[in-house]
Amino acid sequence: MSTEERAKATGKNLEGKAQEAMGNITGDPGDKAEGQAKQAEGQARHAKEDVKDNVKKALD
Repeated sequence: MSTEERAKATGKNLEGKAQEAMGNITGDPGDKAEGQAKQAEGQARHAKEDVKDNVKKALD
């Protein structure tokens, strides 16, 4: 498990949540969509790390 990669993924997710919230507040659909995309990227990064962890456990 790469703690650094998980931290980056969490940061991207939080950044996306903040941007989506700002888009909701200002009514900017572009910010909202971009925030949602960042959240999806963060979730994908976490999933990638989960796969890497499971492979590593299976090989041990």
